[in-house]
Amino acid sequence: MPGYSRRTSRVGGGIVFCLVVTLVFGCAVGPDFRRPTPPEVTSYARPSLAPTTASATVAGGEAQRFIYARGLSDQWWTLFESPPLTRLIEQALNASPTLISAKAALRQARELVLAQRGSYFPSVQGSFAASRQQASAALSPPLSTSELNFDLYTTQAALNFTLDVFGANRRQVEALLGSAEAQAFQLEAAYLTLTASLATAAIQEASLRSQIAAAREIIDISEKSLALVRRQFELGAVAGLDVSAQEASFAQVQQALPPLQKQLEQTRNLLAALSGRLPSDEPAETFEMASLHLPGDLPMGLPSRLVEHRPDVRAAEAQMHAASAQIGVALANRLPQFTITAAGGGTSTSLTQMFANSNPFWVVAGNLSQSIFDGGTLLHRQRAAEAAFEQSAAQYRGTVIGAFQSVADVLYALQADAQSLSAAVAAEQASKASLDLTLAAQQLGGVSYIAVLNAQQAYRQALLTRVQAQSARFSDTVLLFQSLGGGWWNRPPRQAATPPSSPSEGRERRPCPPDRRSGKRGDESRSWAVYYSSWRGSRRSAAPGTW
Repeated sequence: MPGYSRRTSRVGGGIVFCLVVTLVFGCAVGPDFRRPTPPEVTSYARPSLAPTTASATVAGGEAQRFIYARGLSDQWWTLFESPPLTRLIEQALNASPTLISAKAALRQARELVLAQRGSYFPSVQGSFAASRQQASAALSPPLSTSELNFDLYTTQAALNFTLDVFGANRRQVEALLGSAEAQAFQLEAAYLTLTASLATAAIQEASLRSQIAAAREIIDISEKSLALVRRQFELGAVAGLDVSAQEASFAQVQQALPPLQKQLEQTRNLLAALSGRLPSDEPAETFEMASLHLPGDLPMGLPSRLVEHRPDVRAAEAQMHAASAQIGVALANRLPQFTITAAGGGTSTSLTQMFANSNPFWVVAGNLSQSIFDGGTLLHRQRAAEAAFEQSAAQYRGTVIGAFQSVADVLYALQADAQSLSAAVAAEQASKASLDLTLAAQQLGGVSYIAVLNAQQAYRQALLTRVQAQSARFSDTVLLFQSLGGGWWNRPPRQAATPPSSPSEGRERRPCPPDRRSGKRGDESRSWAVYYSSWRGSRRSAAPGTW
């Protein structure tokens, strides 16, 4: 079959030539995405923010310093110097259903990219058919002979290839790459949320244990005071009204303990759930305020790098990239579509003779189609894609603003927490001294029961306020590390969740000729705030704002 081989070789060479021409000389219509320019800021907050917080003479009352020249570690929780917390987080990272789900979603997004890349190449299908037939004698014989009963065997290969002349498929791959990148940063966000939630829950447990200890201390003081009043009543030194008042105060103090114990058990359940366990399988790790170390030096990083480090900002940027690519897809669908189809094979009444003599066959066809009238469907789909890009650009801007706001909020919170703890320690010391003097005077009968109750109430409130202010400094430190992005960029490359890439998406695209619908080229080198509006031309004036 030398003639057939030469013909098929020419067909295959032609198809390869068309493929090469499309990849090399094809263009991609629509705007080429440019990464947004980050805000030009030199500080997270206003100049009134002091670089160092206040301090207090109590555990967890150390002054904290904001270090802008130091980057955040990817294992920021180790700064609390708590081995139980480190062990619990390591266990949770291997067993959390949230992370497992996010990783599966990332794999799905990457597979969709690879699946769409398959459209870069022709699709080839093979088939084989065998049949036994009897033709009607009233019709012409289907074979070259007069035989009416015969077997027929056919083997065929069919090729179909849509030339990506205007880059519809390349833009679709670009959009899926943007979605995959967004999913990768959503995985980082889930990772950060999980670790921050675990650290916050551990601090909450330590705080509740301290509050329970404080409540029991107050109960013990009230119980001793009640016993003293009862002895004084037996001696006739006080009236029954004093005893009843002290008993009511003692009951109120006892009433504060069960809610704290309930919150502690619920916090333990939360720690079990976050680490991928059932409540009955609680973690072995327990937490006390004394076992936690408050980081003194807080690595902040440069404010100008915040948009690079926040997973939510990077995910919003990737979604904006995907929306930008969808504009090119919608525009390319309005332009002519080029398709090549080819088929070749052999047919014979004998299984071994399908490619013998003149039995082989082949066909090659090209098709050019252009929508003439569709009721405006394709036009409005393009405008919908443009509106979706405007939406994603606004959402990105809002995410950036929210990121800087969250950092500023927590910086001011840390300053206020330090001042609150300093005041709470002073109030606790003063109320404890007042209570000691009042109880000593009570034993001598020198004060009324009202003074004793007031002193006990003041000390109880001051003690609980100090414990809560102490834990607030730890919790807001965790919130600071979370708002700064969690240090994922310092993780070893093999552990980082990065989106797939390929040279075909990274290369510079051939610029398309000016489009009559927009009057602009699709690859104008503009900043993110203006390139889209310039690409759209003068049809609309709305465009994403600038910083």
